[in-house]
Amino acid sequence: MIWNWQQKEWPNFHYDSNELDLLEDQFLHQSGLLYGAYKHISPEDKQTLRIDLMSTEALKTSEIEGEYLNRESIQSSIRKNFGLKIDPQKVAPAELGVANMMIDLYENYAEPLNDKTLFEWHAMLMSGRQDLNEMGKYRTHKAPMQIVSGPLKSLKVHFEAPPSSKVSAEMNLFTKWFNHTAPKNKRSLPVLTRAGITHLWFVCIHPFEDGNGRIGRTLSEKALSQSMGQPALIALSLSIQNKKKAYYDALKRNNQTLEITDWLIYFAKTILDAQCITQQTIDFLIAKGKFYDTYKEKLNKRQEKVINKIFQTGLEGFKGGLSAENYISITTTSRATATRDLQDLVEKGVFHRTGDRKSARYHLSIWPNK
Repeated sequence: MIWNWQQKEWPNFHYDSNELDLLEDQFLHQSGLLYGAYKHISPEDKQTLRIDLMSTEALKTSEIEGEYLNRESIQSSIRKNFGLKIDPQKVAPAELGVANMMIDLYENYAEPLNDKTLFEWHAMLMSGRQDLNEMGKYRTHKAPMQIVSGPLKSLKVHFEAPPSSKVSAEMNLFTKWFNHTAPKNKRSLPVLTRAGITHLWFVCIHPFEDGNGRIGRTLSEKALSQSMGQPALIALSLSIQNKKKAYYDALKRNNQTLEITDWLIYFAKTILDAQCITQQTIDFLIAKGKFYDTYKEKLNKRQEKVINKIFQTGLEGFKGGLSAENYISITTTSRATATRDLQDLVEKGVFHRTGDRKSARYHLSIWPNK
């Protein structure tokens, strides 16, 4: 089987730019809408948005690789970096590492790409790992770097990356291309095109022993941020995780060809989906602000505590709605008091109720897209 990097024209990817023009225009249009909406949220909510999106990206980019981390630990690390108050807790190396990578991306997105940055990201991501031979440097092992699945006796090879002996040279070409195609350079590329090529090219080289997918997605966000002139703060990994099979199928379809129009279309649409998730998050924060403006003097302490808890869950909310048992658990109050409080919230228009008796569930009436 001949992989893309084994072909004579590698790494000269081919694509039909006309197929991407409308998607590029849509991205720029949605970016303007996001910026306009962003200006209408409070400074406190801007900080909330940054922390929420950064922690979600850290969480979801790990989940794509089958690693499930603690959201509160990631948020705590990010909040600490921004100088915000945190609950004292010990953060595990994995959560701290991916949080630190997201923070470095946020703070240094405009800087040119180099080996030092990539090595630092890898060391952050692999912090605490005891099973790797090489951490914070490109792989050097002689065994083939393969993406495989299936039982050991009949492994199916989905992709084989360039041998370790070629990685340094391959990465030198990649980093030069990335920097030369940045905005305002003579060879600059449209934003979605550059982000898509960045991810595909990097994961095809697969320069590290582990963590290539996570770093590849971070590089795409770096490309987006450079083109926007500010941290992109879009839910790229969340969008990928929501349709993970499509992501891996798209990568598989493009690991034996240099004609990558379909990959770029797939990745561009994924970025546009990520923008929509960010817009929903901003809409949620605006709705939250309006809610507190309307009801802040009309709730008792128990009701405030429950509402705050619901808002802390973000866009997902209480899946299936809030139950009386949830209310009792959060407030440590009696069932009779919980029933009165919930009925009061319905009468005030804060909640709408679905179901009856034990099946009754309560939903915030102002919840975006609910």
